[in-house]
Amino acid sequence: MTRKTVATDRAPSAIGPYSQGIVTGNLVFTAGQGGVIPGTKTVVEGVEGQTRQCLENIQAILQAAGTSMDRVVKTTVYLADINDFGRMNGVYAEFFPSAPPARTTIQAAGLPLGLLVEIEAIAEIG
Repeated sequence: MTRKTVATDRAPSAIGPYSQGIVTGNLVFTAGQGGVIPGTKTVVEGVEGQTRQCLENIQAILQAAGTSMDRVVKTTVYLADINDFGRMNGVYAEFFPSAPPARTTIQAAGLPLGLLVEIEAIAEIG
């Protein structure tokens, strides 16, 4: 099976030895995305704003891979504080209005850059 990296300037560049996304077979796996504005190191304020930016970053990576948000089959959401679940979930639902993907949400201490939320996704291509 072939493996291809995905990169776009419409999502934050990797801050370590990893790819924004990897395509293998008919799937694309995104790296965890935080609420960072592409091309900057600026972190968006608040859990709602960060959730929206995370998902916009994922959307850009998926588009660069040739797919879209409606093809996402699984996400993992990392919250610095699980009490932010409701606020994150409200924004998340805007991106997946029908037939949302499977999802795991956990509280994770010490997210990079002091992030409140980080999200990764797996999507189908084709």
